[in-house]
Amino acid sequence: MTEPVIEDLLRELTPRVLGALVRRHGQFEGCEDAVQEAVLAATVQWPAEGVPDNPRGWLVTVASRRLIDQMRSEHARRERESATAGEVVPADVPDSDDTLVLLFLCCHPTLTAASQTALTLRAVGGLTTAEIARAFLVPEATMAARISRAKQRIKAAGSSFSLPAGAEREERLRVVLHVLYLIFNEGYTASSGSELHRADLAHEAIRLTRMVRAQLPEDGEVTGLLALMLLTHARREARTTATGDLVPLDEQDRATWDRALIDEGLGLAKASLAGLALGPYQLQAAIAATHADAATAEETNWPQVHALYLVLERIAPNPMVTLNRAIALAETEGPPAGLALLSTLDSDERMAGHHRLLSVRAHLLEKTGDPAGAYEHYRRAAKVTASLAERRYLESRAGRVRGLSVP
Repeated sequence: MTEPVIEDLLRELTPRVLGALVRRHGQFEGCEDAVQEAVLAATVQWPAEGVPDNPRGWLVTVASRRLIDQMRSEHARRERESATAGEVVPADVPDSDDTLVLLFLCCHPTLTAASQTALTLRAVGGLTTAEIARAFLVPEATMAARISRAKQRIKAAGSSFSLPAGAEREERLRVVLHVLYLIFNEGYTASSGSELHRADLAHEAIRLTRMVRAQLPEDGEVTGLLALMLLTHARREARTTATGDLVPLDEQDRATWDRALIDEGLGLAKASLAGLALGPYQLQAAIAATHADAATAEETNWPQVHALYLVLERIAPNPMVTLNRAIALAETEGPPAGLALLSTLDSDERMAGHHRLLSVRAHLLEKTGDPAGAYEHYRRAAKVTASLAERRYLESRAGRVRGLSVP
């Protein structure tokens, strides 16, 4: 196998191996560290020596040995490395998939969203601390401390390695989906840095969501979230120019959208709406599907988009939903109507000085024939965004409308 194939295999096996160890030994923190060490050993040995016939068994055995070594002596831990490859998986470790249980554990309610995200990427995604730190543009030591604190909090909470029941299970699943949504959003539009997107994070979010759906295929929100990710990710190549500059949706070359992802996403979006319940991810997937259905920006069914945002706003009120509804309203009833709706967000502390509110208002002011007002808001938006790609775009829009302003 090639190294990329081995890397994919290891990421697929990581949660299953960790689940096996936690079920057998308990001690989530110690087991997680041991599995990470086993994975690192595999990345060194497998490309040179070949992938074992039972790769999961190899990882479980190596990780179990590492965990025992940790219990006995930190010095003895590395001395057993060379003797582990030929051993078999312990007979009392079932070949089960505990990915969902692990996700629930990593998304424990005592953790912050940032800690839930980091721990999910490490324990379930199989990313190293260094990889996670690079993805979120923080020092490795900072990310290591965050992950360590998260594991200690889970230990202090006395969490059991099992799926919660009833209403608690539904609530924890909502947290899991939110964490996966956050990971995808950071990959699709990076909150800071020079690149607009981080494909590795987006791919990882999609992979993890596929894993959740494999265990909960009938859950409409799980299906809706996967559909939303696929339909959104399908536009990735069209979102930037060759030099990395942002291209807005209405100016994208739709011929470069990934048709296979769109077709899969459309099918999943439709399937997600088959049940009686309706959640925010299903609605967002329906909105993304409406955009994907349009051959050109001019053919977008904006009344349908606006209607879907209205429903979304009622079941999951959020200022960003209102902001997006204002864009759709401007397309159906004109920019003044959109600006009027935007004004309702001015008193929302969560949106105070937010670059998205400033940039949407600038766009609508530009469409109403107020280049001076648009210029001022584009400039302000450019100053407050942490994304260099978005800043370049907003500055270019400001420069364009400035040329339209009357001196």
